[in-house]
Amino acid sequence: QVQLVESGGGLVQAGGSLRLSCAVSRSIVSIVAMGWYRQAPGKQRELVATITSGGGTISYGDFVKGRFTISRDNAKNAVTLQMNSLKPEDTAVYYCWAATPMSNWGQGTQVTVSS
Repeated sequence: QVQLVESGGGLVQAGGSLRLSCAVSRSIVSIVAMGWYRQAPGKQRELVATITSGGGTISYGDFVKGRFTISRDNAKNAVTLQMNSLKPEDTAVYYCWAATPMSNWGQGTQVTVSS
């Protein structure tokens, strides 16, 4: 029902920044919330950040501690995750998520943070 296209992943040095973007390329139903989850090899997927469609409610994972910021771009029909002060432990595949309210997932984009 929802097609999500992710971009912005890559390799960055510890302390650096990356910006992830997730664009809705196709949806036949309304989206009530979007966000990002991440999964490191051999570990469970965990919440990074979510935002409601109106932008009024935002949730962050506890590990973010002010380093990441999620925002809506209604003109582009997208959600952006600005990641600053990246740490090696942030290395993971980051997956875009959209709720209709059923969950929809992007294919994932790799984020690698070197020490």
